[in-house]
Amino acid sequence: MLSFIARRVVSGLVMVVAISVIAYMLLYAGGGDIARQLLGQDATAETVAQKAHELGLDQPLVVQFGRWVAGVVHGDFGASWFTSQPVTDAILSRLAVTLSLVLGATLLVAVVSTALGVLAATRGGGVIDGIVQVVSLVGTAIPNFLIALGLVLVFAINLGWFTPTGYVQATDSVPGWIGSITLPVIALSLGGIAAVTQQIRGSMLDSLRQDYVRTLQSRGISARSVIFKHVLRNAAGPALAVLGVHFVGLLGGAVIIEQVFAIPGIGQVAVTATSQGDIPLVMGLVIATGIIVVLLNLVVDLAQGWLNPKVRLS
Repeated sequence: MLSFIARRVVSGLVMVVAISVIAYMLLYAGGGDIARQLLGQDATAETVAQKAHELGLDQPLVVQFGRWVAGVVHGDFGASWFTSQPVTDAILSRLAVTLSLVLGATLLVAVVSTALGVLAATRGGGVIDGIVQVVSLVGTAIPNFLIALGLVLVFAINLGWFTPTGYVQATDSVPGWIGSITLPVIALSLGGIAAVTQQIRGSMLDSLRQDYVRTLQSRGISARSVIFKHVLRNAAGPALAVLGVHFVGLLGGAVIIEQVFAIPGIGQVAVTATSQGDIPLVMGLVIATGIIVVLLNLVVDLAQGWLNPKVRLS
């Protein structure tokens, strides 16, 4: 098991390094004249050149990247070029907000998809299965920002059950916090629910056709026990893999959802920093999200290894 974890950790670190290199080169290529943006169009050429020298922008790309890597190794991600706020502070102050949305959506996807997938598989070919299929297709087809706008229109503006925008810290008011994340979490999770439901349904239908199911049934074991103790466990492995992929998608989708609901998460920071070409802040976000994805993949791999010991050997 330790070698299994070590392989996953090493591959995850390699992925973070590769993404960092690619992201830095893309940002450098499309960054434009950052010094001019910082000082304004009225700044003299000498002032712009001096600012570029202060930021190290007049040095070769390899040298700039090496300086950034050296800082990261020592725990220094630098400071934002536009706000002078330390990158670590800028990210940590917003990361909890985004994670509350993404983790809440992931939990909702896992619970609802399991219920719908089991229901559809055990009612294969019936009316309930057909309804679940149609709902899943609709959930996959509609973009989450349209779902978000629809939820705001119906439940916030027309019914007045929730506030249309804003975010309440859990430390200030737990009910207020729940109310502020309910609609964003629902909007963020519907696409994932559709995809994971289909995966669980398909995997369970395949498992239900296996010989071991008929053997268990012939021994007098109840249908409920067969489904939840054996069939669902076999179907959980592929579903976990799909759920892990959708977690990454939820991180990206949170950028749009935070804009719709005016939630102060890392999505707003990412949009602003990218549009400005704020390389230190964008690279900090790349590293932070990369580490989150690596940790999630490790959790998914461990769960799959527990469900299926053969995975540990792969």
